[in-house]
Amino acid sequence: MTEARANDRSDFEGLPDDGTAESFPRRKTRVEVDVIGQTPRGPWSDVPDSLWNDWRWQQRNRLRTAEDLAKVITLTDGERRAIEATAGAFRMALTPYYATLMDPQDPDCPVRAQAIPREVELDKVPGDLADPLGEERFMPVPGITHRYPDRVLFYVTHNCPVYCRHCTRKRKVSDPTSAANHDQLEIGLDYIRKHEEVRDVLVSGGDPLTLSDDRLCELLGALREIPHVEVIRLCTRNPVTLPQRFTPELIDRLANFHPLFVHTHFNSPRECTPEAARCLRALADRGLNVANQMVLLRGVNDDARLIRETNVWLLRQRCRPYYLFQADLAEGISHFRVPVQQGLDILRALRGPVSGMAVPTYVIDAPGGGGKIPLVPDYIESRDEEKVVFTNWKGDRYEYPSK
Repeated sequence: MTEARANDRSDFEGLPDDGTAESFPRRKTRVEVDVIGQTPRGPWSDVPDSLWNDWRWQQRNRLRTAEDLAKVITLTDGERRAIEATAGAFRMALTPYYATLMDPQDPDCPVRAQAIPREVELDKVPGDLADPLGEERFMPVPGITHRYPDRVLFYVTHNCPVYCRHCTRKRKVSDPTSAANHDQLEIGLDYIRKHEEVRDVLVSGGDPLTLSDDRLCELLGALREIPHVEVIRLCTRNPVTLPQRFTPELIDRLANFHPLFVHTHFNSPRECTPEAARCLRALADRGLNVANQMVLLRGVNDDARLIRETNVWLLRQRCRPYYLFQADLAEGISHFRVPVQQGLDILRALRGPVSGMAVPTYVIDAPGGGGKIPLVPDYIESRDEEKVVFTNWKGDRYEYPSK
């Protein structure tokens, strides 16, 4: 993450310093510095900006094989074997941009862990579920999951710029046979039209931003025309994996569908780049409400310091840290799962040292479709009819009347 440096004159602007308070150059704030520069492009250093910043070029040039990756990082033998072994179950693909965020020499790099297969993905442990959230069970028509009274998830595509190895929809995402064709989308829209209790629609996938501008806006427009649909949520990891997708033209068009909420998915400080910062700010500037849904992942962000660093950065870009998810019971991701008590300890370590705005709600999405259940550290030591005894974030004890 870029930070201001006291000895770097590029961090200052204003009149030359002549010793007066009025002319002393103004130091750029950390908020301003976040957007300076760009991520080094590695083997794509000779690619012109016009191509590098074209999301279609990024999609066309995704890395799909060990040979592709070997141009960017030093692959381990285990990574090579895993890429080959998992290709039939959950294939690999990542954009050149996201590939540049990987540490070329560190197999434990948090970006590599999220993007490159590991042999442990082939292990299935007791309790693993193909459909951990019961989405198919609560699917009244193809592509619509209706688990909550007033909202539905609308599955609109199987495609993503990057196939995250911790994906909860591994059974569908990246599989062309699960693609949502035009007829299926119309069936979904018709279901929403007929169910007036639905006021909130989560447009998801895959990643809906893999649709063309016209197709995406056509879909959002159809939803916005439904009188009882009050809120539309666009669920996308593009700000992390392909920030170039949010062109000024697309953002202007998205602003026509307010209230439109963008829910994204930053997991690591390595993903907090100048390109991502510019993307998030551009969305906020046009009135799009942006929130982050982080997943707690072993070896990626299972440390309060890393989560705090990421969430404070997000707030500077006007993106609200919304959820911290316990990893689902999807098949092949048990190596990512962190003990629940460790998650509670992390949440306790966040509360107090950092603003409450940077503390997400820690939740488990209950297996089988039970919905999100918030988990909170226990601050209450005892309670009776007279008083409640509890501790604050520092461990100091306090009493409060029960009535």
